[in-house]
Amino acid sequence: MKGIRRDKNDMEFYIGMVAKWYWIVLITLALSLSFGIYRVLTLQNFYEAKTVILVQPRNLSPEVVRTIVSEETNIRITTLAQRIQSRTNLEKIIREFNLFSGDAHREMFMEDKVAILRKRISVELTRGRNRTADSFTVSYRGTDPVRVTQITDALAANIIEENLKLRESLVLGTNSFLEAELKTMRVKLVDTEAKLKEYRERYMGGLPEQLESNLSILDSLNERLTEVRTEVRMSKDRLDIFLQRANQPVDPTLDAVPVRSLTKEQELARLREELNFRLKRYTEYHPDVLQVKSAIRQLEAEPDEAAVAQKPQTRPLTAFEQQRAALLAEVRANEKERDDLMAQIRLYKKRVEDTPKREQELISLQRDYDNIRSAYHSLLNRQIESQIAVNMEKQQKGGQFRIIDPARVPEKPMVPDMNKLVLFILVGGLGLGCGIVALLEVTMQTFRGAGSVEMYTSLPVIANIPTIQEGFKIKRFFVKRFIPAVGGLTTVCLLGTLLGLIFIKG
Repeated sequence: MKGIRRDKNDMEFYIGMVAKWYWIVLITLALSLSFGIYRVLTLQNFYEAKTVILVQPRNLSPEVVRTIVSEETNIRITTLAQRIQSRTNLEKIIREFNLFSGDAHREMFMEDKVAILRKRISVELTRGRNRTADSFTVSYRGTDPVRVTQITDALAANIIEENLKLRESLVLGTNSFLEAELKTMRVKLVDTEAKLKEYRERYMGGLPEQLESNLSILDSLNERLTEVRTEVRMSKDRLDIFLQRANQPVDPTLDAVPVRSLTKEQELARLREELNFRLKRYTEYHPDVLQVKSAIRQLEAEPDEAAVAQKPQTRPLTAFEQQRAALLAEVRANEKERDDLMAQIRLYKKRVEDTPKREQELISLQRDYDNIRSAYHSLLNRQIESQIAVNMEKQQKGGQFRIIDPARVPEKPMVPDMNKLVLFILVGGLGLGCGIVALLEVTMQTFRGAGSVEMYTSLPVIANIPTIQEGFKIKRFFVKRFIPAVGGLTTVCLLGTLLGLIFIKG
């Protein structure tokens, strides 16, 4: 009958419903317990071993040795976790501990073995107050508790070893890079230094720092030029006066005769004295010094006066000719000195005029040299720090990992959780049975008790007619007593068997 309303507090209804459909609840509970027993018998236990590794800070202060390796521990641990879970490392563990060697795994590919082993490995970070990992846990799950512990210890040792290799490779790579850069920068520094030196040697005497000296020399040369011009004019005047007094014209052929006011030895002595004087003021490659040296070489190349004197003379010189030759030699000497002074003045004027240009060129070269030298010294300092960091890592003075809680052989399996398994089986069996009963009650509704009739008809019940029992007593006993007892006993036995198996398997 559809749409029958029942009072939720009508215990007579619920008792009647349970009494009518109890066998369904027993069947579902028995099936659930049987399934639980099957799962306990076939389910494989997985054990988990853990080891805690402390991230130990470096032993030396950053003020003593500047660090090169990044101290971002989270990134470093993540990198190490990826390295220990690489295929090469996992294959090494599979061969070392003879994993997946049974008949059931004989047909497995190595890729599948590596994938299964990778899923069983776990690395978890423990973050401190500053959200930086101060320790981390390495765990491994497997079916053999002893082997699980051994593999966990091997993974922890592998992480510590990989950390040392990673830090050492980083500092060695940094050191190699700095050495290569330092070598390149040293070549640039030597080349720039050579260019600067060559420029200074090429324009020696016209450099900016020599401007004041050049101006001073130029003033002295101008003063001396004024004096020499006066001496030239006076020597020419004396020659004119001498010729006028002698009342004889000057023979042009005598002007071509080289007459020297000083002998060759006296001239060489004067030039050497002038050379020593200039060497005290200038370098050996100064143009003035080079000019005096050239004059000495030319004078030394001239024939000796003694050899010339041995040549046969056509006629002896008169007193007039000797005096005139001396005056002519004086004029030529003064004119030569004047020409030399004018040449030197032009040279020093050119140096003074080119000083701004030389200054700009020298500033550019000096700036490049200073920049390259500064970069070179900076790289040199970093390379020295890198070498110290390499020695520090080799002596294991940097940030290291240390095991503070080694792995222990697990006694209780992690999977499956027996308490949750029993609870799931009981709740599942009872829930499924009650659900079926409720569905049957909805589709096959009946009156249970006088209260249900009164609620449905809104009429009072005058009397109840008891149920008339028909048939043999044995059949009623079998239906009412034996079947429920056997079903209940079976359910209890199955529950006891399940609990016993769970206790045996841990």
